[in-house]
Amino acid sequence: MAEARLTRSLNRSAARMGRAGAVSQDTAQDLAQGLAQGHAQNLAQDTAQDLARAANGVDAETAQADTTPAGLSVKPWIAAITPYKGGEGKLAGRDRVIKLSSNENPLGPSPRAVDAYRRAADDLSVYPDGAAAALRETLAGAHALDADRIVCGAGSDEVISLTTRALCGPGDEIIHTEFAFSMYRIFAETAGATAVSVPEQALTADPEAILRAVTPRTKVIFLANPNNPTGTYLDRGALTDLAERTPPHVLLVIDGAYAEYMRRGDYEPGFALADRLPNVAVTRTFSKIHGLAALRLGWIYAPRALADALNVLRGPFNVPGPALAAGEAAMRDPDFVEASAIQNEVWRDWLIKELRECGVETPDSFGNFILPNFGEQGPASAAAVDGYLRANGVIVRRMEGYGLPGRLRISVGAAAENQAVARALRDFLGGSGPAA
Repeated sequence: MAEARLTRSLNRSAARMGRAGAVSQDTAQDLAQGLAQGHAQNLAQDTAQDLARAANGVDAETAQADTTPAGLSVKPWIAAITPYKGGEGKLAGRDRVIKLSSNENPLGPSPRAVDAYRRAADDLSVYPDGAAAALRETLAGAHALDADRIVCGAGSDEVISLTTRALCGPGDEIIHTEFAFSMYRIFAETAGATAVSVPEQALTADPEAILRAVTPRTKVIFLANPNNPTGTYLDRGALTDLAERTPPHVLLVIDGAYAEYMRRGDYEPGFALADRLPNVAVTRTFSKIHGLAALRLGWIYAPRALADALNVLRGPFNVPGPALAAGEAAMRDPDFVEASAIQNEVWRDWLIKELRECGVETPDSFGNFILPNFGEQGPASAAAVDGYLRANGVIVRRMEGYGLPGRLRISVGAAAENQAVARALRDFLGGSGPAA
């Protein structure tokens, strides 16, 4: 793109000089040779021809019949990628729907975060703090971390993407588990790297399989804990063992997007591992329990050298000021986080019980969603159930894209929403569950 802009600029300048008799063909060729010092030879040759025409008073438009403009060429590995598809939020013909497809917090954001966001409206003409210093200090204080190792981004998606770009390229590999967040694969492929999918056991990450998949080409292991969409997790012992056995040339990224929903004593957030081991990083998001999905705010706690690299790669003002203000306020409202976690636990477990009573296999979950198994075939298949729910104004998430076509992911909603989806499922299943 830069070469094309420079070429057009030189062509225009040379054309003006040619028409004025201010440049000879030799001078035009000299200019093209200067361009060749910093750009590809074929581009310089094309430019030399254009400049020579300009010296003779022939501009680029007149010479169109003699030239074949180079077309845009997207990197082939990027052209082959299927874009990520998020949860739907609308249904044709319906003004109101129950959206249980995106794992959002039904309580919304903290009132403190909303107030901070509104106050930030007074400074919309001012660039935000590119270093996100206040938020990083707040995060560091809340989790007893080194603020210099925290990098903020536009959602945890951005810091995961930046991490992949910093560490991976063509010929490299990243590892993710079989039913993991699909953006791990997409980010790897955008960098030209290969994404290696490792089988899970009972919808749960298998540390031994992960370690067996490591090769000299492996650069990153992405592990969501708890995992989306399965809702399973590795306990402290299993995660610690995996981290300690991860080879030093591989970065283990513990994606804690749903970490705040964990209320079990055997859960390991990962920060202690990141402080003790030089090849462990932890990511977090404000989109889930903090209810700030619309603001796109996340962060990573990374080894110092990686944090420095991410600060080089990220944009200078990659997080808007209102998002920074809302995120800092959200971190100062632990009571809201606790209330959200309790609300989720109560209604998640209630939904699991309701579905099991309908005869639907529904595993335990430790996120803000459940993953019932309706099966792929029959009158009560996942597709049939989804169709019935949509007809009744309820949107859940189909799982074909994750290799789980018989399952639906249902986010935990507000009380009335959870009751509505349970009632719809009971009506459709008749209390007897899917056909055997």
